[in-house]
Amino acid sequence: MDMLCFGHDFSGDPLSKTHLMRLLARDNRILWINSIGYRAPTASKSDLSRALKKLRAAAEPVREVERNIFVLNALAIPAFGKPWIRNLNRALLKFQVKRAMRGLGFRSPVNWVFNPSAAQVAGSLGESIVVYYCVDEFTAFSGLPPQLVQMEDALCRRADLVVVSAERLLHNKITRNPRTVLIRHGVDFDLFRQALDPATRIPDEIAHLPKPVLGYFGLMSADWIDTDLLVKVAEHYAGGSLVLLGKVAMDLSRLTALRNVHLLGRKPFESLPGYCKGFDVALNPFPISEVTLNSNPLKVREYLAAGLPVVSTRIPEVEVLRQCRIGDDADAFIREIDAALASPGPSRERSETMRGESWEGRVEELRRHVAALGR
Repeated sequence: MDMLCFGHDFSGDPLSKTHLMRLLARDNRILWINSIGYRAPTASKSDLSRALKKLRAAAEPVREVERNIFVLNALAIPAFGKPWIRNLNRALLKFQVKRAMRGLGFRSPVNWVFNPSAAQVAGSLGESIVVYYCVDEFTAFSGLPPQLVQMEDALCRRADLVVVSAERLLHNKITRNPRTVLIRHGVDFDLFRQALDPATRIPDEIAHLPKPVLGYFGLMSADWIDTDLLVKVAEHYAGGSLVLLGKVAMDLSRLTALRNVHLLGRKPFESLPGYCKGFDVALNPFPISEVTLNSNPLKVREYLAAGLPVVSTRIPEVEVLRQCRIGDDADAFIREIDAALASPGPSRERSETMRGESWEGRVEELRRHVAALGR
C-alpha cells in the first residue's frame, strides 16, 4: 500500500510519527513530506537561517532515506492570514506532492496527517483514506494564526479517522468527529532496555559527574520546560548534577548560570540508553498548561523502559502509567526526587513494566481501526 505522511522534518528527533512510519514501511511505501511551518517567520537570525535551509532543501529531488521511506522537501509559505497566500500554498503543495506521487507511481494512498498545516491539501491528493493523527492540542500553542486553528478544525471534521494520543484530546476531538479513537504512544523497548545491559557504556561527559545525576532529554522550549522548577531543583541538589539533553529553543541562562547544570545538546537517539544508564532519576518538568495537559510525553515511557525512576509534574498521561512520582509544586517535586533516590538508576523491574507498550502493538491497533473503515 502507498502512504503519505505530513510530519516534522525526517532528520529531526524521532517522534511518534517516525516510529510508526518506520514500522509501516516494512510492508508499505511512505512518501514523507517534511515539515510545513505553521508560524509566520520573524526577522530573527534563526528564522532566516531556517528559511534559507528550507529553500535549499526544496531544490533537492525526492530521495529514499530508508527502505520504503521517500522524503519530499515541500516548499510552502508559513503564513495563513490572507486568502491569496492560502490559495497559493494549496496549489503549490498540491503540485509538489502530486508530482512526487507520479514519480513514485503512488496510487490512492492513505494520508497520515500529523501536521495541521497539511489541511490545505488533505483530501485533494487522490487519497483512499485521510487519517488525522493528533498528538498535541495545536490550538493551545501560543502565536498560532486564527486561520490555522480553523484549518485544524476543518481537518478534524473532514478526516475519515482521527487518532489521538491522550484521553483529554479524545474528549475534545470526538465532539467534532465521532470516528475518533485513542491510541497512546508506544516505546522502543528493546532499545531503551539496553540501559540495563552491562555492555552499555555511560558516556564520558556524564560518567564522572557528582551524584545524584538528575536527567532530562527532549525539546527545551517554553511550552515544555518549567525553568523556575528546574532552577529550584538544581539549587537544592547543588552537590549533584542536572543533565539536560536536546534542542534548546528558549532562554536557559538562569539554569546555565548554575555550576551543576550541564546542557549537553542533542544526542543521537540510539545513544540515549547510555545516558539513561548514567542518570539516577529522570525528570519530566513540564509546566502545567492546556498544551501539556493534552500531551502524552513519549520520553516518560522511554525513561521507564530504561528502568529509571521518574518524577513528573501532574500530567494526566503520566499519571495513567501509575509508575511515576508526581510533584505539584517545587517543594513536592524535590520531595519526590528524594524518595526516588532511595532506588536510583536503572532497575529491571521498572523496565519490565514497559514490555507490553511496544510501537509494534500500537501499529496493530492502527491497522485494525483503518481496516474497520471499509466495513
